[in-house]
Amino acid sequence: MDIKYFKKIKIPDNPGVYFFQKGKEILYIGKATSLHDRVKSYFGKNPEGKQASYGAGLIETRGPIIVKMVQEANKIDYQDTESVLEALILEAELIKKHQPYYNTKEKDDKSFLSVVITKEKLPRVFTVRTRNLKEHSNIINNVIISKIYGPFTNGSQLREAMKIIRRIFPFLDDKSKNYMEFYQQINLVPDLNDRKMYLQNIRNIKLFFAGKKKQILKNLQKEMEIYAKNCEFEKAGEIKRQIFALQHINDIALIKSETGAHTNFLPLRPSLGALGSKWDPREQKISMGSGFRIEAYDIAHMGGKNMVGVMTVVENGEAEKSEYKKFKIKAQNNTNDTGALKEVLERRLAHKEWTYPNLIVVDGGIAQINITKSVLTRFNLVIPVVSVLKDEKHKPKAIMGDEKFGLKYKREILLANSEAHRFAIAYHKKVRARNFCPARARRGGKRVYN
Repeated sequence: MDIKYFKKIKIPDNPGVYFFQKGKEILYIGKATSLHDRVKSYFGKNPEGKQASYGAGLIETRGPIIVKMVQEANKIDYQDTESVLEALILEAELIKKHQPYYNTKEKDDKSFLSVVITKEKLPRVFTVRTRNLKEHSNIINNVIISKIYGPFTNGSQLREAMKIIRRIFPFLDDKSKNYMEFYQQINLVPDLNDRKMYLQNIRNIKLFFAGKKKQILKNLQKEMEIYAKNCEFEKAGEIKRQIFALQHINDIALIKSETGAHTNFLPLRPSLGALGSKWDPREQKISMGSGFRIEAYDIAHMGGKNMVGVMTVVENGEAEKSEYKKFKIKAQNNTNDTGALKEVLERRLAHKEWTYPNLIVVDGGIAQINITKSVLTRFNLVIPVVSVLKDEKHKPKAIMGDEKFGLKYKREILLANSEAHRFAIAYHKKVRARNFCPARARRGGKRVYN
């Protein structure tokens, strides 16, 4: 397939989902803000030799896998949507249904996020890592799950999508009990005294994820008329607001985050060093409107023996324990803490499928900051680094490094560092006990990463 085929088909300049096919077999499914521009990007430069307006030169820059897929395909189809938000949801649904060969398969990468709705008196809606959803089980954290949607290949876009959906249909999530008063002030949770209306929101969220927006609008119109007839004008006004919001979905944040990267190819994580410019997660995160992610690292050992490293994550000011990682130190056999930190960072950054942080926190001083920066430079990454300096009692006494971040995120930095220290000590004790008495050791906890 080449540019001549693309010229023959008329693809609209609308958001939606596109399909590369070989006969009836779907090879690849993708979403786009502009179907026309995204599909055109697979064919490199236009006939005039100019770059296409969106992702031009993709074949030349992204390697042989995409070339192979495009060459195998003999048909391109599409399904347009009324918004980028709906395209995001439709893409996940269709990938799960068809499991195209060239898409990232959910069974191959359990780090993707899924959306779950619980089966409770007041159901909650939140995201979880797909790896935490046990096969053939509808229970997570001792709560029965009513519905699961996903996995979604782009976690940042999904989080932004959930914010948009929540502004239309306020719902409870897994953190609501800690922030109830604040959430109520900004209309992220509904009036919990009206269970009927809340359950209507949940039903509408389920319908939205099922791609049935027209049915939602029909239902809302009927509900609004009933409330108005019963002189419940405040509730009728809320329904009217939801109708307007659905008809004018404000997904500008999703449009901004729609870049040229084709991230749901399993083997096509970009080679950062080959992109020609440094990648700055600070800028990407800000443009996506997503939360601020901090990763903290610490090393633990006893006289250089049983040396381990850990990574902890704080996002939006809260510890994300499901994303903590453990590393057994392989290349160090002495008390070289900076060498161990270097090894952990190199192994972590090799996992390009993990979301990069906006800020890295290390335990120590200038030596730890310098070794971290040298590793980042080698990976062609620009991420600010701070360190937490401790006193003789191992209590924080100063934050070194990027002063702007140290002042703005002091609480989050100290939380991440404290979690890293706690997690590293606990893991070190477990490894030490296992090595001391292997017969009594019990393997468990977080996965150990190579």
